[in-house]
Amino acid sequence: MIVLPGLMLAIVLAMLDNMIVGTAMPRIVGELGGLAHLSWVVTAYVLGTTVSTPIWGKIGDLYGRKSIFMASIVIFMIGSALCGMAGSALLGGPADGMAELIAFRALQGLGAGGLMVNAMAIIGDLVPPRERGQYQGIMAGAMSLAMIAGPLVGGFITDHLDWRWAFYVNLPFGAVALVLLALRLKLPKYRTEHRIDWLGAALLSVGITALVLIATWGGNQYEWGSPQILGLGALAVVTLVLFIPVERRAAEPIMPLNLFRNRNFTLISLIGFLLGFAMFGAITFLPLFQQTVQGASATNSGLLLLPMMATAMVVSLFVGRAITKTGKYKIYPVIGGVGMAVGMWLLSLQGVHTPTWQTGVFIAVLGLGMGFLMQTTMLIAQNSVEQRDLGVASSASTFFRSIGGSFGVSLFGAVFNSRLVADLTEKLGPQGAKLADAGGQLSPAALGQLPAPVRSGFLESLASAISGVFWWAVLFAVVVPLLAAFLKEIPLRGAAPGEAVPDPKDTVTAHD
Repeated sequence: MIVLPGLMLAIVLAMLDNMIVGTAMPRIVGELGGLAHLSWVVTAYVLGTTVSTPIWGKIGDLYGRKSIFMASIVIFMIGSALCGMAGSALLGGPADGMAELIAFRALQGLGAGGLMVNAMAIIGDLVPPRERGQYQGIMAGAMSLAMIAGPLVGGFITDHLDWRWAFYVNLPFGAVALVLLALRLKLPKYRTEHRIDWLGAALLSVGITALVLIATWGGNQYEWGSPQILGLGALAVVTLVLFIPVERRAAEPIMPLNLFRNRNFTLISLIGFLLGFAMFGAITFLPLFQQTVQGASATNSGLLLLPMMATAMVVSLFVGRAITKTGKYKIYPVIGGVGMAVGMWLLSLQGVHTPTWQTGVFIAVLGLGMGFLMQTTMLIAQNSVEQRDLGVASSASTFFRSIGGSFGVSLFGAVFNSRLVADLTEKLGPQGAKLADAGGQLSPAALGQLPAPVRSGFLESLASAISGVFWWAVLFAVVVPLLAAFLKEIPLRGAAPGEAVPDPKDTVTAHD
């Protein structure tokens, strides 16, 4: 409990930023332009998190987590400061503002990868799995509070200040987190004789980046059969095929393949991938729907996300305590998967005339499913491996969720752009599609200046495109409870409340 506030603040730092930026996104695009590149502002961040997560986890295992954890906070703060300066006179003006923002968001994501994985691994170092549920429930509650506060802060900043403060606000939070961790976090410093698997990390990063670029550019910027897409596909196949023998020979593999012999670890990794795919991919478009189609201000769109965050927070706390008390966890991913799929399906039914209260009910159902899933997946992943592989397990769980988010944001962004252009062309003719091109200005003021028939057609097309995104999310969400049904209920290491804690030497991890 002494170090928990510092860890929670670091996690809140990453979560708060994502939610603030999501609410401010329409104004950012309105100033910098580039509606077609909206999803890339999120994709770059998630991709940076994804490629760095396995490296952060392994470095923490090898060299100790405190200094590595603090270094990731510093990188995150530098990225935040640069994001706030994107498109400013200091960096050449607004002409290249969107490209600069995307690049700096990738740097910010590199730091965020270390924040999430090392915070979870530190909790794993300090608390046995049987008791870990209640602590991870507290951390999930803090994450949910950040997800509630983020849209409100982001909305206030967007409505009353410059959108750049959506990034600058991270700096004081990061400074406080650094001070708390420096003073309170006491972990042993150690070093092993092995080296980091840089070759494996490089191959994995290149392969994953190529796949995300295929999902982003295919059928949108380039034809599916174009040399660019085919070349990226060949690059992804070659690097990921080479990755397997490299990992088998590495002394300290960045992603130990033997972990996937454990059925629970493999299943929970797939569940994490699908969770990130559906959740990150679909939720990216909620503020856009609320602000543009329903006419909410940035602040109000943050308030409208409150039902989702509140239900997720309450359910996470309940699940954490229930797991600590009973030691049972299998049922929660099943319930969560069903709840998430139902929530996505309800959101897919929205149209241009959907009232805000109805959207609130739909996203509350989605939050219910998220609350059963978010921390339970991490707990099961950590309980599936030996203590010495805790960092790798934590990073793998975060990695698969992040890579799912990367693919989800990219694919859903492509679906959104494709459907928007098709609907605009159908409703307004070939000239109407220009409203969605790279130079489109998606600001409420700009929409208000359009002629009434054009504005009506644009809003209908936008609502239809966002509805299509949620339909795709349903297809992936329904797989989650099916996979969770095959999880094996392995007893959690550690003692129940009030019992003696067993000697760690007697702990054996079950493998299938």
